[in-house]
This record gives sequence, structure tokens and C-alpha cells, in this order.
Amino acid sequence: MPTDLSVTIGQLQLKNPLILASGILGDKPSLLQRIIKAGAAAVTTKSITIEKREGYSTPIIIATDCGYINAVGLANPGIDKIPDLVNSVKLVKGKVIVSIAGSTVSEFLKLAEVARNSGADAIELNLSCPHVKKHGLSIGMDSKLVHKIIQVLNENIEIPIFAKFGISDNYLTSCKAAEDAGADAIVLINTIRAMKIDVWIKKPVLSNKFGGLSGPAIHPIAVRAVYEAYEKINIPIIGVGGIYNWESAVELMLAGASAVQIGSGVGIRGIDIFNEILLGIKKYLMENKVQKITEIIGLAHEERKLQDL
Repeated sequence: MPTDLSVTIGQLQLKNPLILASGILGDKPSLLQRIIKAGAAAVTTKSITIEKREGYSTPIIIATDCGYINAVGLANPGIDKIPDLVNSVKLVKGKVIVSIAGSTVSEFLKLAEVARNSGADAIELNLSCPHVKKHGLSIGMDSKLVHKIIQVLNENIEIPIFAKFGISDNYLTSCKAAEDAGADAIVLINTIRAMKIDVWIKKPVLSNKFGGLSGPAIHPIAVRAVYEAYEKINIPIIGVGGIYNWESAVELMLAGASAVQIGSGVGIRGIDIFNEILLGIKKYLMENKVQKITEIIGLAHEERKLQDL
């Protein structure tokens, strides 16, 4: 029988577990269409704010030996462009998750309403940007505010709500608060605060000095975070962080992820990475005599899996 790669995240049904991560090629309709055609089951837009943001001045991204450090500054086209982004994905029969970033509950709600009205399949709350004040990580670290934001959205928005968190001392507390407030899934992890100094000019490379580290360097941290969260919460987890081949995607699923997002891997290997990973996963499942990919989710947690039987 053919291998079944389909997964379900809340009410969102996907033909395979691969999703484009937010921040990568996510603000241009034509690029989102190309990602769907390349094999991704869904795409996540760039994080959208109420007003258009130009972001920080260049340089905003630097390659390192272990990935990328970026400080884009939440540059995005603003709330008015959400319909264009959503419609472009619908034209190629793809699923679209709109990432939104607000500084208040009312901003998150307004953005979510526009995303829903535009036909988005789900909403991802950016509660983890590590380099923009009053957005992202500072909100995600406040579990009470996380609960309030998601509770309000859950009461007013019918489509799935995903909460994206970064690494902090209390990220598991925030994950639990999101679950209790009605989130449909947790996304782990965002980039990790980092910096690069040029040894010749003796100054930080990025204009913002600090940025978010992505790529292979953070993959083991993402695996740990997903594994820990899987032990604490009962809603689906979407794993993200340093996926660049099929093995790293499968590793996150074994840790407990129901689906995975690919970001920096696109920059490293191009958009063909989606089809390459799908082929690798299919071969892996066949060699392990697994018919449905959902059978490997959380398989590294032997005790919990036995309890679920």
C-alpha cells in the first residue's frame, strides 16, 4: 500500500508534514506559489504587523559557519497585503498560515480577523521574535499575556491558532498557557538571539548588533524543546529549527512534532529541499515498514506512547 504522509494539526489537514517557516520568502505571492509547487503542503507568511514596516537598515543578515544570523526587524508589507498573500496560495491549491505580530491584544485580534476574512487556513502568532522590542519574545515570555491573547482570539476566530515560541527560561510555562487558552498547536522554536563581530573592523556586523541565529546550529536545541514540550502538553507541536535534510525532519517528529517547518534550509539547499526531504521520508518509512507517518510522531517517548495505547 502507498505511504500515507498526511497529518492533521487541529482542524488543518495537510497532505504531508512539510511547511515553509515564517520569514523565508514569505512576503511575495509568486514565491509562496513556488514553494507550494516545490512540494510543501503549506506555507507560512512573513510575520505581518498592522502598519507596513521597513525593518532595520542593512546589513540585516550574515552567514556563519553554522547557519545565519538575521535582524530584519519584522520588515513586512502590512495588514492590507494579507489578502494578496492568501489568494496567491489559494490559486495553486495550497494551504496558507498567516503569521501575525502585534504589541497588544487588540492588534493581534485585528490582524487575525483580516487573515480569517481573507481565507487563511490558520494563524501563527509570532510570540518569539528575538530582536524587536515590544514584539515577539518579550510577549511570549509573559505567560499571562500569552493566555489573554490566545483566549481572546479563540473566542473570536474560528480557524486554527498556532502559538510560536522561542527559547526562554519559562517557555514550557508559556506553552502550557497557550494550550489552556485554546491554542490548536504550538510551534517550536524561533531563532535564538546571537551576534557576529567583524574581527577586522572590530564592530558588530549587523546594523542592529543582535539578531536571530537559525540553521543547523539550533537544531539540537529545537529537538530538545519539542521533546520537552511533548511531555507537558497534549496539543500538536510543529517543529522548526535547522531542518536541512530528511533525517533532521524525522528527528523532530520522533521527538514529538506532528509537522515541521523549513526555513534556513531553503537558503542552504534551495526550494528543491521540500521534494528531497519528502523522498527521504518516504524511503525511511518504507524501510521501517511504517505505512502512516503519524505512527512515528513522538516515538522517542516510549513510556508516553505505551500509555496512549
